[in-house]
Amino acid sequence: MQIYNTLTRRKEPLAPREPGKIGMYVCGMTVYDYCHLGHARVMVAFDLISRYLRARGFDVTYVRNITDIDDKILKRAAENGETIEALTERMIAAMHQDEARLGVLPPDAEPRATGHVDEIIAMIRVLIDKGYAYAAANGDVYYRVRQFPDYGKLNNRRLDDMRSGARVEVDEHKEDPLDFALWKAAKSGEASWPSPWGPGRPGWHIECSAMSTCSLGNTFDIHGGGPDLTFPHHENEIAQSEAATGQTYVNTWMHAGAVRVDEEKMSKSLGNFFTIRDVLGEHDPEVVRYLLVASHYRSAINYSADSLVEARRSLTRLYTALEGVEPEPAGADLANPQSPYARRFVQAMDDDFNTPEALAVLFELVRELNRARADGADSAARLAGELVSLGGVLGILTQPPRTFLHGGDSRVDEAHIEAQIARRARAKADRDFALADAIRDELAAEGVVLKDSREGTRWSVQADDA
Repeated sequence: MQIYNTLTRRKEPLAPREPGKIGMYVCGMTVYDYCHLGHARVMVAFDLISRYLRARGFDVTYVRNITDIDDKILKRAAENGETIEALTERMIAAMHQDEARLGVLPPDAEPRATGHVDEIIAMIRVLIDKGYAYAAANGDVYYRVRQFPDYGKLNNRRLDDMRSGARVEVDEHKEDPLDFALWKAAKSGEASWPSPWGPGRPGWHIECSAMSTCSLGNTFDIHGGGPDLTFPHHENEIAQSEAATGQTYVNTWMHAGAVRVDEEKMSKSLGNFFTIRDVLGEHDPEVVRYLLVASHYRSAINYSADSLVEARRSLTRLYTALEGVEPEPAGADLANPQSPYARRFVQAMDDDFNTPEALAVLFELVRELNRARADGADSAARLAGELVSLGGVLGILTQPPRTFLHGGDSRVDEAHIEAQIARRARAKADRDFALADAIRDELAAEGVVLKDSREGTRWSVQADDA
C-alpha cells in the first residue's frame, strides 16, 4: 500500500510501527459554530481511510480530537451570553448529528483539550527544561522556534524566509517574532486553569501534541487534517513534540483537499459559505457523501448544483442495478481479495486511496450485474453482494435500493406510479405508442423517470436540483 506523505512530498509504502496495527490521529473541530463543508471533506476523507484500512485487515486506532477551549470559543460564548461549556456541548452534539447523517463512523477516541490540561502543562515544563520554551513576564509561555533546527520541514520553508515574508504578530514579550504561544495568561473573567506560570489556558498547537501522544504514543503512523493546517499548526506540532520527546513524531502526514463552491474559494465574505446542516437540509446525505468520495482525497472538490446532479445520477445508476436483487451476504474479502473486481478495487485503493479508480471498478461491476439480471443468471445475487460490500467500504450503498430510488419524498405516490406504468404497458401492447409516450411525459413532469428493459419498467424520482 502506497500513501502520499506531505512531509516527503512523495508516495511511500505503508510501514506500520507494529505489524497489522495503525495509529491515526486527525485534527478535529474547534467547536464554536456548526461544521461547514470543509469539515465534511475532512470527516469523510479520514472516515473512508479508516474504513479501508480496517477492510484490508489492519487493527486501526483512529483518534480525532475536539478543541473545546480557544479564542473563538471564548468570543462566541461571550457574544451569546452563555458559558463555554454550554456552547461547546451544543456544538459537539450538532457535530455528531452531522457526522451520522454523512455516514461518518465515530472515531475510536475523541479527546478534548480541556480534559488534557495536566498533560499539556507537563509537556510545556519539559520544553522549558530543555530550553525550547520560555516563560514571559506577562504570564505567557512561548516556544523558541529557532531552537528547533528542523522547523519548516513539513512545508519546505526556511526560517529566514518566514521572518522576512510573513506577517508576524508583534509582541514585545517574545524573544523572536516567530515564536508562538504554548500557554496564554488568562484575561480578566476568562476561563482558566492553574499553572506554574499563573492562571491561563493552553495554546492551540500544544493541545494536539499532548492529546495525540497521550493517545497513540510519542511516535505514531498517520497524522491527518485539512489543507489549511500544514502551516503553522502541524509545523508547530512537529517542533513541540519532537523537542519534548526526542523522537520522530509522525511517520506519514496526510492532508485532505479543499472545497470550492462554483470554482471559488468557500468564504463567508463571498457569500458561498455552507454549513453541513444547510446542505443536508436540501440534499440527500448519501449524494453529498458520494460527491465527497468521488474525488481523490487530496484533490480540491467543486461543490455546485451540477456536481450534485452528477453525484445523484451516479448513485442512481448503482442503486438501480441493485433494485429487485437479493444480494448474497458474503460480499468481498479485501484482506485476501479473490474476485477480479475486489482485486482491482484493492489495487486502486492501495494506490494512495484512489477513489475515482475504485468507483470505476464499481461501475464495471454494475455492467456485469445488469447483464446477469437480463440473462436471468444465478450470478446476479453474488455480483450484487460484491457491489454492496465494496460500496460499503466507501460508505455508500448502505440503504435499500428502493429507499434511495423511491423513498424519502413525500410527493411520491407509488400506487399512482405503478398504475401509470401498467397503463403504459397496456398501451404499448395495443400499439398505442402515442398514449404510451404521453404517460411517460406525464410521469416525467411529476419528476418520475422510467427505464425500460427486458425485465420490465423500473422508475426513479428525479432530484429537484437536476
